[in-house]
Amino acid sequence: MKETILNPILKGNPITVLVLGICSSLAVTVGLKGAFVMALSVTVVTGLSSFVCSLLRKTIPNRVRIIVQLVVVALMVILVDQFLKAFEATYAIDKQLSVYIGLIITNCIVMGRIEAYALGNSPVPSLLDGLSNGVGYGMILIIVAFFRELLGSGTLFGLQVIPDSFYAAGYVNNGLVILPPFALILLGCIIWIHRSIDKDLQEK
Repeated sequence: MKETILNPILKGNPITVLVLGICSSLAVTVGLKGAFVMALSVTVVTGLSSFVCSLLRKTIPNRVRIIVQLVVVALMVILVDQFLKAFEATYAIDKQLSVYIGLIITNCIVMGRIEAYALGNSPVPSLLDGLSNGVGYGMILIIVAFFRELLGSGTLFGLQVIPDSFYAAGYVNNGLVILPPFALILLGCIIWIHRSIDKDLQEK
């Protein structure tokens, strides 16, 4: 059980090890607010979808299992999207993320954990596996968003953190940082650091 929870967050992170779900890491990491909401949304969808599919695993005919999985994931995505729209604090972020919340249904991590784990394990471990993979995914999103927002806008969660005196002295926000290519560069650096630390991930 401990391995199920910790492995996706650390050693077996879905982004840095399996290189899954990187599209959204390029699209929604301009600011920490968007990255945090996306991370939380994917975590909830992955956990609940794995839980439900595990409950149904013995009743789903193999020939239609992908369709059933897509229906379950789509339901969870709709529930999350409606939840975000229901509260004033998250409505603006939901509008900002726009189509990306809906595209969680195509996230490789969600379907991958259902296929690789939930269909062969009981509901509670499947729930934990889904949540842990979501947390591992979200952790990378937040790290990337932290540097992109700080260096690109001088803010964190929309609040200015770089003093005006820095700008008066000639400091300028780096416009390159808020472009998608820089997210890919940051992601590459994170993967490199992770694989440098973990010798088992290095190619022989």
